[in-house]
Amino acid sequence: MSSSFTVLVGRDPESHWLVAEVVELPGCYTQAPDLPTLEANVNEAILAYLGASGEEAPVCEFHYRS
Repeated sequence: MSSSFTVLVGRDPESHWLVAEVVELPGCYTQAPDLPTLEANVNEAILAYLGASGEEAPVCEFHYRS
């Protein structure tokens, strides 16, 4: 199963870490010091969110847009 999610990424002004929000999953947020770690954290957050809701975990692929 493959799903698409919109992930908004910003930078925290105090810690300078990257912060991500999965738009389609209310309350699904994560953060990391760099993009590769953020990608792994977003994937983990999505899987945890869907696992808690009882939905089947999707295959996650990341596509970047500016």
